[in-house]
Amino acid sequence: MMRIGVLTSSRADFGIYLPLLKKMKEDPFFDLEIIAFGTHTSEQHGATVSEIKSYSFDKIHQLQTVPQSDTPKDITKSMGKTFRLFADFWSNNQYDVVFALGDRYEMFSAVAAGSLFNIQFAHIHAGETTLGAVDNAYRHSISLFSKYLFVSTEAYLKRAKNIVEDDVNVYNVGALSIDNLKHIQFLSIEAFKDKFKIDLGKPTILSTFHPETVSFEKNKIYIKELLESFKVLKDRYQIIITLPNTDTMGQMIRDEIRKFGKKYPKIKIVESFGMYGYLSCMKHCSFLLGNTSSGFVEATYFPKYVINLGERQKGRIETDNILTVPVKKENILHAVKSIEQAKPLKNLNVYGEGNTSEKIITILKSL
Repeated sequence: MMRIGVLTSSRADFGIYLPLLKKMKEDPFFDLEIIAFGTHTSEQHGATVSEIKSYSFDKIHQLQTVPQSDTPKDITKSMGKTFRLFADFWSNNQYDVVFALGDRYEMFSAVAAGSLFNIQFAHIHAGETTLGAVDNAYRHSISLFSKYLFVSTEAYLKRAKNIVEDDVNVYNVGALSIDNLKHIQFLSIEAFKDKFKIDLGKPTILSTFHPETVSFEKNKIYIKELLESFKVLKDRYQIIITLPNTDTMGQMIRDEIRKFGKKYPKIKIVESFGMYGYLSCMKHCSFLLGNTSSGFVEATYFPKYVINLGERQKGRIETDNILTVPVKKENILHAVKSIEQAKPLKNLNVYGEGNTSEKIITILKSL
């Protein structure tokens, strides 16, 4: 039996992990434990640990690491707290392999804290680049602390090998998100309306806007420009905004969005749909507008047009469904007009065939 730990710090990474977690849970070869921290334990961010519990995993650890606010000082303090808590955790818990996913500062802290304990980390979504976010440095650091790297495309395979200066234990397995999309049963428009009281039969924009953490002082301007564009678009579209995660100035963006929602109550503001709800919303919406990574992976599956704002995701592979524009009202409105006049999209998926979890499990069993 192989003892596996899985680090999950937010609703986003848990949703990506899920097909792999389900298969490992069902396979007696694996002794699976979930290590939940970050916003999972925060009531303000939807207490998404409840979603993890709904899948009845045998063992779920919970560590309280969420920052008090989104200032650089408080986020740095929360990173220090994460180091301290995981120093105790790693000294009391041993695993054959521990999975880490993505590029968040809290994920980096948990992994870096384990570096002196000789933990064999496996990094999912290694090799990707997001030049508009400080997360870019965290992602590559997680790769350097990890023994096994799992990447989603051939381009990222080459980059990951360059980062770690080695080609051993670096595997192109595709994206776990495609496993989800290929096998889940999406909510119908009617079922979505029953559950969330939102009618996706209307032309709908799905938006998530995270702060740019490299030039974070510009975020006040960015959110103003985005909301000004929504004032125009709300007369033609139903607008659904999912709130950002805990990054520097993320709370400012959340506050501005909520104030905007009070002024324009037809704007739908959602803390979290959960994975199935979010992907179902993406399936039925007209297009995406924001700067979330799901616009680069999941949106290619349907496929959906994506207006990608600013530089947070700069460096990712841009497929033909993505229009990257500055975070300015006039550019956003022009991009919307371009999408309205564009031809229907054909298959764009470059992230695998939906068998990523099987590939990872085969590799783990061969170790």
